[in-house]
Amino acid sequence: MSHRERKQRGRRRRRAPVGGALLTLIVLLTVAAVGALGVGGYILAVASDTPDIEQLDARDAGSTSSIFAADGSRLGFVQSDEIRTPVASKQLPDSLREATIAIEDENFLKHDGVDYPSIARAGFKNFSSGETVQGGSTITQQLARALYIEDPERNIERKIREAKIALQIEEEHSKEWILRQYLNSVPYGTVNGRTALGAEAAAQLYFSKDAGDLKLHEAALLAGLPQAPSEYGPLRNENAALERRNDVLGQMAANGYITTAEEQKASERSLGLEPSDMYSQRREPYFFDYVQEQLIERYGVGAVRRGGLEVHTTIDPELQEAGRAAIDGTLGFPDDPSSALVAIDPENGYIRAMASSGGYDERTFNLAAQGQRQPGSAFKTMVLTAAVREGIDPESTYYTSKPLSLNLPGYGPWKVKTYDESYGGRMNLVKGTLKSDNTVYAQLIADIGPEAVAQTAKLLGITSKLDGLPAEGLGGLRLGVSPLEMANAYATLASGGIRTDPQAIARVEFPNGKTERLGKPERKRVLSDGEAFEVTKILRQNVQSGTGARAQISCPNGTAGKTGTTDRFNDAWFVGYTPSLATSVWIGYPDAQREMTAVHGISVAGGTFPAEIWSSFMGVANESCESFQTPSQPASLQAYSGKYASTGRKTSDPLMRSRDGSTGGSTGDPGGYEDPNLYSAPPQEPVQPGE
Repeated sequence: MSHRERKQRGRRRRRAPVGGALLTLIVLLTVAAVGALGVGGYILAVASDTPDIEQLDARDAGSTSSIFAADGSRLGFVQSDEIRTPVASKQLPDSLREATIAIEDENFLKHDGVDYPSIARAGFKNFSSGETVQGGSTITQQLARALYIEDPERNIERKIREAKIALQIEEEHSKEWILRQYLNSVPYGTVNGRTALGAEAAAQLYFSKDAGDLKLHEAALLAGLPQAPSEYGPLRNENAALERRNDVLGQMAANGYITTAEEQKASERSLGLEPSDMYSQRREPYFFDYVQEQLIERYGVGAVRRGGLEVHTTIDPELQEAGRAAIDGTLGFPDDPSSALVAIDPENGYIRAMASSGGYDERTFNLAAQGQRQPGSAFKTMVLTAAVREGIDPESTYYTSKPLSLNLPGYGPWKVKTYDESYGGRMNLVKGTLKSDNTVYAQLIADIGPEAVAQTAKLLGITSKLDGLPAEGLGGLRLGVSPLEMANAYATLASGGIRTDPQAIARVEFPNGKTERLGKPERKRVLSDGEAFEVTKILRQNVQSGTGARAQISCPNGTAGKTGTTDRFNDAWFVGYTPSLATSVWIGYPDAQREMTAVHGISVAGGTFPAEIWSSFMGVANESCESFQTPSQPASLQAYSGKYASTGRKTSDPLMRSRDGSTGGSTGDPGGYEDPNLYSAPPQEPVQPGE
């Protein structure tokens, strides 16, 4: 049959509605096809009870959703029990169409939805054998069953309903439409618990190629599977699959679709299987899970797994590789602690990198987004920012570095000391930051109030629960924070005081052509650009000559950051930024509070390996060297002297939140190589370090 003839027969045809007598004949033959006898009244009742196709909602089998990186490369498919990727008619090869028609419904191009001779033959065979061995269902009837009949059972009623709906489908649609719908939804087998629906998914599953690239012997193999996918499954029963494939080739030759020579040549081929893990393989699995959780929260499980979504994310594969390379290049031995890195674009909140050490097979927990650890003195940035918000001038405000034994109203006793019990005496807040002096910062926290620190941390982007205790300013948090939170908080400073929630998804494209752009962030100014710049100036000095010196990159006027180390060196951080990227690096043992006192022969403080990883990554990621922008309006700052400050203007005692019977616990900050500091926490408080 020529292509033109097939096309003419495939055109949409409008017919008169199915008459009662004709329907009765059809259903009687249908009953015969399943080898059963029934009463004509019952048959007509079932047919009459079957709604017309206009009253039915076609079941949408959906399609597998996919997730892409920022460069357009696919990260993977959302996991589901069914995998399906519908394709257009032109992407389904003639060989697959013809093979399917030849083996499933050789009169498909001739009948009106029900093949009467085929039903009659099936009925006689079933009657003579005493059991149902043939069904006589056409491709259209099978499609009717798949689209409109819920939980179909192999019984008389189903066959009657199928016949009526099939006739109406043929009235409404062309043969081309029917065959395309069938080939896009029929099951082709289950592998590793996942069922391939449609030819495209099957072609990938068995041959690692698109359906349009199938060769004759491959198309014949797929065409033979829907009748009994488990029996003919090539990955389970190679001999049965081979025999079934050759039967399909024989039917193709018998129906004139291929020559005898083509049949012979294709029959001599092996199955040629090249199983693919395309639908199960995922790149960047930690980030993939993070995105998937956000999608499910927004759209629901069903829509995410079978909604055919195309999800375009913010992650940059090159920066992912750079992050892993920086981690592996520094901590490459099996016994080394773990590390996680998050990089955020301050302009829009886009997460550009979310990398960690270790493999997904070993640990599915996402250290970068889910890990909550003590930040150490990296949290002192929140205190410094809170002070600047209060109008305190870090240059002209001084405290005395000394052992402290404070009794704060509403909080109780709080002892703070330096790590090596050496003290720098009188120093301003700039020097106190560069040395990461716990005693200086403890007095500042007491003056401005722990609540002000907690409020500022929230403004910058910390989302974990804070208790508003004095120790929090030194990194002694009850619950901890994630690298994602810390990167976002510092990104607020990098953007000049504008906070943006982290964005992992740029846009979602739906099968109907609709696009939802989630990457348009809501930006909120929480600091003036002058206030942000005052903090940045000090953190810039910290990289040039303070505890973060090992984080230097070839852009001294455009790099700022802060180290963090917790008690007994259980956690170590470096969090920093340039005008175009904010990055946090954490190092520690994820499953326990384990001391890092002998890693490559040293104790791991924030100014060691975290700063080195940050520098290695940012040296690649920071494409251009920009200086931090001069603010439009400088911050209005004055020298300050609260209860503990030693010079400057006199102010009233700090506003303290009442907390009956509670005490503050803080962490120290070993300050890199220059001035390690540590405090002694009360026994009832969590003892976690900080830098």
